[in-house]
Amino acid sequence: MAELNDIALVTQVAVFHNKEAFDQLVRKYQSPVRRFFLNQTLGDEPLSDDLAQETFIKAYVNITKFRGLSSFSTWLFRIAYNVHYDYRRKQSAELATTIDGEQAGRAAANAQSYTLNSSLKMDLYKALSLLKDEERTCITLQLIDGQPIDKISDITGIPQNTVKSHLKRGKEKLASYLKENGYDR
Repeated sequence: MAELNDIALVTQVAVFHNKEAFDQLVRKYQSPVRRFFLNQTLGDEPLSDDLAQETFIKAYVNITKFRGLSSFSTWLFRIAYNVHYDYRRKQSAELATTIDGEQAGRAAANAQSYTLNSSLKMDLYKALSLLKDEERTCITLQLIDGQPIDKISDITGIPQNTVKSHLKRGKEKLASYLKENGYDR
């Protein structure tokens, strides 16, 4: 039923440029998309908000390209995944060309801002930071967002067996970190 409602809203936006219908989609998915970005950015709220906003802008601009081959949420999370991937790629390129004291200072300030959260959040983000990007994406999509393996594969474009491998390795790393830090009970 929810998928049917999403399709109706998408149709309203695509055909009639109904901004209220798009607002309903944003209200429905803004928390899950923002949570996805919070986990990918290890708690950087301003960056997560910026990436979420970019995701919804891209979704609005490209809504006529939605074909209904997957659910709207899968399509939207695929956009979010691509937005984050593009951001990471851009950051890597910038880091490779200009590493200086100012950037190191900003990185340290960002790291300190993470520590302002509760200790559990700090431990979670620290544990997530130990994972490779693909592992973190698969772990957060499954364990935090409740996505099944086939949806994770659709969102990321990673084959299902590779998703399973990322999940297995990521869970092992998380379990090891948490056990080492007193969460073995």
